[in-house]
Amino acid sequence: MASSLTTFTDEAKIALDTLSGRATGLFSPSLRLGVTGLSRAGKTVFISAFVHNLIHGGRLPLFEAQKSGRIARAFLEEQPDDAVPRFQYEDHIAALVNDRLWPDSTRAISELRLTIEYESASGWSRMFSSGRLSVDIVDYPGEWLLDLPLLGKSYADFSHEAFDMAVLRVRADLSQEWRALSAAVDPNADADEMTARRLAESFAAYLKACKLDERALSTLPPGRFLMPGDLEGSPALTFAPLPGLSERRARSGSLQAMMERRYEAYKTHVVKPFFREHITRLDRQIVVIDALQALNAGPGAMADLERAVTEILACFRPGRGNFLTDFFLRRIDRILVAATKADHLHHESHDRLQSIVRRLADRAVARANFTGADVDVVALAAVRATREGTVKQGRETLPVIIGTPLKGEKINGETFDGRTETAIFPGDLPEKIDAVFDVSGPDRRQNPGHRQSPGHRQGNEDPAIRFVRFRPPKLERTAEGVTLSLPHIRLDRALQFLIGDHLA
Repeated sequence: MASSLTTFTDEAKIALDTLSGRATGLFSPSLRLGVTGLSRAGKTVFISAFVHNLIHGGRLPLFEAQKSGRIARAFLEEQPDDAVPRFQYEDHIAALVNDRLWPDSTRAISELRLTIEYESASGWSRMFSSGRLSVDIVDYPGEWLLDLPLLGKSYADFSHEAFDMAVLRVRADLSQEWRALSAAVDPNADADEMTARRLAESFAAYLKACKLDERALSTLPPGRFLMPGDLEGSPALTFAPLPGLSERRARSGSLQAMMERRYEAYKTHVVKPFFREHITRLDRQIVVIDALQALNAGPGAMADLERAVTEILACFRPGRGNFLTDFFLRRIDRILVAATKADHLHHESHDRLQSIVRRLADRAVARANFTGADVDVVALAAVRATREGTVKQGRETLPVIIGTPLKGEKINGETFDGRTETAIFPGDLPEKIDAVFDVSGPDRRQNPGHRQSPGHRQGNEDPAIRFVRFRPPKLERTAEGVTLSLPHIRLDRALQFLIGDHLA
């Protein structure tokens, strides 16, 4: 799909940008790593843990360059793009380590340069390698990425799809007010600013309601309606789909003509520059997914997440080039799809979580593999907030996770204060993963189930799954008082896949 998002002029600009970047890289090797995911999936935590463990020599047994002692040091440098906000690493680490609070979610694009000085594993490589690699980490909201398919859709197409989605069972009640307001307007009537504003505000309110934990829906373009930034209130964000549109050209001066013009302005001034200036410059990509939140909300949310992941992965340019084409066109040759918050499950369920995420990405992974790109799926926790244990209940021994639930989290009617550590039996993910995507079953949103207590296992019924959220861990200290690096689950495996070959 990515090839249909640009014109010949766009491609010429991309080629010039790439050539300029490659020329600089001849003297200062760098790797641009994109980090994306939908809000609260764990992008900020992943980047913070990624950098913290490398700078502080964290425990990374599967990251070969670290394990073999070939990394001399890792440190932060000034980023190359002055027009892009800096990722506030220091503030996020302070929140995690000192306050034991999860950092704020990604609201806009940001960047950070981490430079690694290392010794190559082979003598031959040491002769020609600088022994220095700069990793430019680009953090951006997955909601913005979901806007890219709009580049290939007319305003009528966008409107038809929006109304088709809005009447799905998992969305119908949330979209009712917006649909009623839309039905009361005539697209052919004269353009009116207040009507456009009311429609845009109602449509945005519906999208925001879809994003709440109770529904945890993912496919919600336009993404800037959820994260407007400095565009809030601008005409480019004051539009909405209209019902019953035909492919006929809108009457000049009509409400439909106004909405269509603003939709096209959104694509031209918001979506297309984001794609050209950031997405087409990436070398590697990780997509983080909070599948547990969608599992909490039921099959409708899981089916919606599958749709979102497919669209996100379809927006990249995967593949492998050659010595000549790489000077003019970047391809993403490695993509990692990571299920975050694996620490909310006992390790016995990690393989099932990984299988669920592989199913989410199945179609897009097949496409990327066809282009020659390497794609992997992993269940990880960039910062591990729990530890594992067992609880005996009569003759039964239950595997539990131990941690401090966030203030306000509830289990079996008990509300936690954010200070009390507890042991929780998280339940088991289903062996047959098709069940979690089956939207034809009963609607469980009004009765979302409950968290199983350590002494309670449900029998053969298929309960709604519930996962609570935990506070960041209290970091261990050495006898000398030195704070150890952030604990994790499989962060080292992610590092090895994403940058390990460049440090070989």
